[in-house]
Amino acid sequence: MTLTHVVEALLFGSQKPLLPKDILAALKFAADFSSEEPVIALSKTKAAAIGEVLAELRAKYEAEGRAFRLQEHAGGWQLVSDPACAVWLRQLYPETRPTRLSAPALETLAIIAYRQPITRADIEAVRGVAVDGVMQTLLDRGLIKIAGRAEVPGRPLLYETTQSFMEHFGLKDLDELPNAGELRRIELPKAEPAAEPAPTKESPSESAPAPDAGEAEVSAAGEGDPSGTGAPESPVEGTDPQAGEPAGTAEVSGESAPQPQPTEDRA
Repeated sequence: MTLTHVVEALLFGSQKPLLPKDILAALKFAADFSSEEPVIALSKTKAAAIGEVLAELRAKYEAEGRAFRLQEHAGGWQLVSDPACAVWLRQLYPETRPTRLSAPALETLAIIAYRQPITRADIEAVRGVAVDGVMQTLLDRGLIKIAGRAEVPGRPLLYETTQSFMEHFGLKDLDELPNAGELRRIELPKAEPAAEPAPTKESPSESAPAPDAGEAEVSAAGEGDPSGTGAPESPVEGTDPQAGEPAGTAEVSGESAPQPQPTEDRA
C-alpha cells in the first residue's frame, strides 16, 4: 500500500474538503489501531510529501481526461465531478436541486466579495436601491456572514463572504476572483456617514440643582438665630409635650406657638 493509494482513498471517502494536516492526522491515527509495518511507516509521513502526492493526483486526473478532478480551494482538497457532466448528475438529485440566485442577489454578492468587509449602506450606495431582502437571502444561503461593526458613527454591521461561498465557487482565496486587482482599485460610491447629534446647552435654571428642602429649613432657622449657628432651640423632629404642633415649626416661621388653654373639669 503506497501513500498515493491511501491519500486517494481518503479523498474519495471524505464528505468534506481535506487539508494536508487532516490527511496527516488520519495517517497517525491509523497507527494507533494497527501494528502492521506499512501503517506504522505511513504514520511518519511529512507534510511536504502529502503536498507532492496531491499535486501528482491532480495532474494525473487532468491528463487522463477523467469525469472527475481534484480541486483545491480554501477548505482544502476535494474530488469533484467535471462541470460538463452536471446536466446528467443533476437528474440523480432532483429534490436537492439548488435554486438559482436572482440577478440582484448576484450583483450584491459580487459587491461584497470584491469589497469586503462592507456595510449595507455602502452596498445600497453602489446599487442605488435597498438590499434588505437580498441580504437576507444571501445570509440564509450561508454565502455571507456578519463580520463585526464599522468604526463609524452608528457602528453599522459589516458583511463578508463565508467558507461556503469559497467552496461553492471553487476558490482557494479571494485573489482568484476574476479581475480582482483591477476591480478593487475602482472608486465606488460610499454612503454618507450619519451626522452626530450636536450637544444641547442647558439653561442656568436647568443646570443649577434645586435646593434641598432640609437645607432651606435650616437656612431659614439660621437667619432668625442671633448666634448665627442656624440650630433651633429644640429639635425639628421633636414636639412640645403640651402643644399639638411641632416646636421646630414655630421657630422656623418666626412666630411663637399658641399655648393651650386649661380646661375646667365639669361635673
